[in-house]
Amino acid sequence: MASGTAQFPHPGRQLLALLSDLRLAIGLLLLIALASGLGTALPQNEPARAYHDHYDSQPWLGLLRADPILALQLDHVYSSGWFLTLLALLAISLTLCSIRRQWPALQAGLEWVDYPHPHQLSQFSIGLTLKAGPQSLQDLGQLLEQRGWNVKQKTGRLAARKGVVAGRSGPLLVHVGLIVIMTGATWSALGGQRLERFLAPGRSLNLVDRQGQTHLSIQLQDFSVDRDARGRAQQFHSQLRFSAPPMASSRHVDISVNHPARINGVTVYQADWQVAALTVQLGQSPQLQFPLQTLPSLGEQVWGLALPTRPDGSQPVLLTIASEQGPVAMYNRDGVKLGTLRVAGPPLEVNGVPIRITQVLPASGLLIKRDPGVPLVYSGFALALLGGGLSVLASRKLWAIATEGCLHVAGISNRDVVGFGDALPHLLEPLTGADHGRR
Repeated sequence: MASGTAQFPHPGRQLLALLSDLRLAIGLLLLIALASGLGTALPQNEPARAYHDHYDSQPWLGLLRADPILALQLDHVYSSGWFLTLLALLAISLTLCSIRRQWPALQAGLEWVDYPHPHQLSQFSIGLTLKAGPQSLQDLGQLLEQRGWNVKQKTGRLAARKGVVAGRSGPLLVHVGLIVIMTGATWSALGGQRLERFLAPGRSLNLVDRQGQTHLSIQLQDFSVDRDARGRAQQFHSQLRFSAPPMASSRHVDISVNHPARINGVTVYQADWQVAALTVQLGQSPQLQFPLQTLPSLGEQVWGLALPTRPDGSQPVLLTIASEQGPVAMYNRDGVKLGTLRVAGPPLEVNGVPIRITQVLPASGLLIKRDPGVPLVYSGFALALLGGGLSVLASRKLWAIATEGCLHVAGISNRDVVGFGDALPHLLEPLTGADHGRR
């Protein structure tokens, strides 16, 4: 009985082989795509109470209530620990794949391979044998150089290549671009900041750094809503003034939905709007400004306030509004509608007190984000797009060996092999015309 020693792969090598496996990278990409779909379908970064209010009575997809959503970190998918772990694994997998496969492939493609004997060219599926004179090899070299080939000649033979650097570097650039994108996304998730605020015209917001110094001041100068003929909101516009102390200069920028402003590493988005306050005049009193509260029980976008009509605070009326243009509806304490007030219109008398609405103050909802990884994400996309474009370019190599009265030519291509086989005879026609034979 023959004896022998079984050799088992080293565990570290097995792990490297697994992590650098392209199938693992594809699987991780699918999981990340699925997770991104969850992050798109579910509202993100809302208060926990909002998920309980919405999903405890109506589970998401009929399956998940608020507690599982919060426990699985589906309320902040893109900054959750498991999502960042998927990104890290994919980055490691692509890095190892690039080191073990793409980089050696690029180096191998850049090496000049020398075939000194004609029979060595028979291994290629694309090849020709031409009747040629003693100067045919030199003429072929000049012809290839004129057509953009890089040629290296030796005695009695030559090697040429075209598009090797661009074509072979494309997949490597795609991998590098994806790694840079994931690095930027992780940096933004861990080091980014997010702030949502409503600002009324004339009000300002100061962003401070960790030392308590004002980093950027944002003032809302004006806010408007574009509405269609039926009064439905179509677009929101905010006129902002940015100033960055200690510089005295300021910058004026108009933003709207899908048209944010970027300054000093901060991006300001037009996210929402609301009616912030009503300016009311009671009889001959000065004009008084009252802040409004949302009234979800009356509608998705309805704001209101309880306004007393007696000095002792008794007999209040409810004022509600659903648009910055008005009108303002008035109800008594029993919910009976008393009338409608137009902005800057005539007053409505209630309990002997004329009530007049002189102004409606809207507020712009601003989403302020600081994403330190955005430059990396944009750079990664540029690299990935460049690599994808280079990957479609053909990488071609050609060898020629001159023997007595003959010129043996063969080549390979990583793209459109049939097209290269058809083009090779036309490439060599200037040497011998149509007098050649194809293997």
